[in-house]
Amino acid sequence: MNIFKKTILFALVAALALASLPLVSVLAAGQRDPITPPQSQISNQRLERIWARQLRLYNRFGHVNNFMDRIQRLIDRAQSNGKDVSALQAALDGFEAAVKDVHPIYESMKGIVNSHQGFDENGKVTDPAKALETVKAIHEKIQEIKTGLNGTGKTLRDAIKAYREANPRPQPSATPTSG
Repeated sequence: MNIFKKTILFALVAALALASLPLVSVLAAGQRDPITPPQSQISNQRLERIWARQLRLYNRFGHVNNFMDRIQRLIDRAQSNGKDVSALQAALDGFEAAVKDVHPIYESMKGIVNSHQGFDENGKVTDPAKALETVKAIHEKIQEIKTGLNGTGKTLRDAIKAYREANPRPQPSATPTSG
């Protein structure tokens, strides 16, 4: 699997994974159970794993322009070789426009990441309550980015896949050796 296919796939899977990430457990009291106030069931280790995953996503999104530049170079090269890249270019253009629209959301995450309230410099929990607030805040921003991208990443991935199927790479031919 090539690098830009992996990158798109990872970005989409990571966004979906974070979207489905439960940050708080919910418990229901039985009919005769005394009602107790809900407590956070997230361990420090889990908060640290969530924070590390969120930082990886944040950093990956920071490199999305490099990714789009690489895809544009590949499109330009394919076009110079006479390939029809119109669908691929349209998908990339849509993705670029969506990324431009969500970039302010990404920028607003910088303050949260830089202050890393509840975490020390190494990503270890120092204050569980603040750490939980921090991962929730980042989660909300990631959700906003996912919503703002509006499936354009998947569209781009599908366009790349369709292009690859229509234009497979030539297989190197085996050359006989003389002996």
